[in-house]
Amino acid sequence: MRTDELYPADRLAAARRATTAAGLDALLLTPGSDLRYLTGYDAHAGERLTCLVLPARGEPTLIVPALERPAAEASPAPATGVRIVDHPDGADPYPLVAAALDGPVAAVGLADRMWAEQVLALRALLPGTAQRLAGEVLRELRVRKSPAEVAALAEAGAAIDAVHLRMDRWLRPGRTEAEVATDIAAAIRAAGHVTVDFVIVAAGPNGASPHHGTSDRPIGAGEPVVVDIGGTMPSGYRSDCTRTYVAGGPPPAEFTDYYAVLHAAQVAAVAAVRPGVTAEAVDAAARDLITTAGYGPAFLHRTGHGIGLDGHEDPYVVAGNPRPLEPGMAFSVEPGIYLAGRHGARIEDIVVCTTDGVARLNTTPTELIAL
Repeated sequence: MRTDELYPADRLAAARRATTAAGLDALLLTPGSDLRYLTGYDAHAGERLTCLVLPARGEPTLIVPALERPAAEASPAPATGVRIVDHPDGADPYPLVAAALDGPVAAVGLADRMWAEQVLALRALLPGTAQRLAGEVLRELRVRKSPAEVAALAEAGAAIDAVHLRMDRWLRPGRTEAEVATDIAAAIRAAGHVTVDFVIVAAGPNGASPHHGTSDRPIGAGEPVVVDIGGTMPSGYRSDCTRTYVAGGPPPAEFTDYYAVLHAAQVAAVAAVRPGVTAEAVDAAARDLITTAGYGPAFLHRTGHGIGLDGHEDPYVVAGNPRPLEPGMAFSVEPGIYLAGRHGARIEDIVVCTTDGVARLNTTPTELIAL
């Protein structure tokens, strides 16, 4: 896909309109997904200030360290219409922010994950200016993915699927979780990702901890193994997919029983996705089946999270979120059942709400996989 399709110049104009509508005079965005969303620049986060100054009215300015100017100029940012200004080491960069604002401002939106030292420096620079979260403005722009963004997520989904399809090469009884994870990480990069964001290999009782990670514990024959993996593609868009495996023998009978429940719940939740259905209704589609089967307390987390330039973003598929789904919303559907001290299972696909239903971006089988 072309860079101008993935990071179109009209996003800055849309962000300015949304900034005005939110009662803010400007957005101040340091390195992170919001800055990349608006400019295409994957900026380095460090002690040297990088900041997009986006006035509600006026010219956008990207302030960068002088030594990083070549990277900024090589990014899609210049094509979006931003002016690039640099500062040398040893110079105070914050007056450049004030100059780019070109006048007093009553309220600004700061990047949601801006470093505290930068927040405080901007507070000193702009005394009396209210500071709010830029996410109030940008969340609504980012929550519905464009066709180019959906294509980028589909590319990421296919890349991580290719890794899951090779799991039989690495996941064997006697190997440790960490050994398997090392092989998986290399495969994630080989499949086209530029970074490995996480590798969870959780066997036996470790599978009952949703965010276990890995350990030096050997995998036992017939033990269920939860493998949750993801990374970032050159586009900036993320992958995230979980499958549960059994290697070297049959799993415990109780596991087979509740995996069937989990599989039915995941299928039901995916099928529930369509425009107008609420996020909490999709959560309920999975949760109600699991609860009816007697495993409700063992489903420890929400059913899903949005995905895009961040691994976790809006919309969140969770009880208490009444937001109706809209075409272009992309998120995970990942119910799990976790029996402490014994084992666990999770099935996760990334899906996109379409105009008439749902599209799965992970297409490998979701049944229990015996290696």
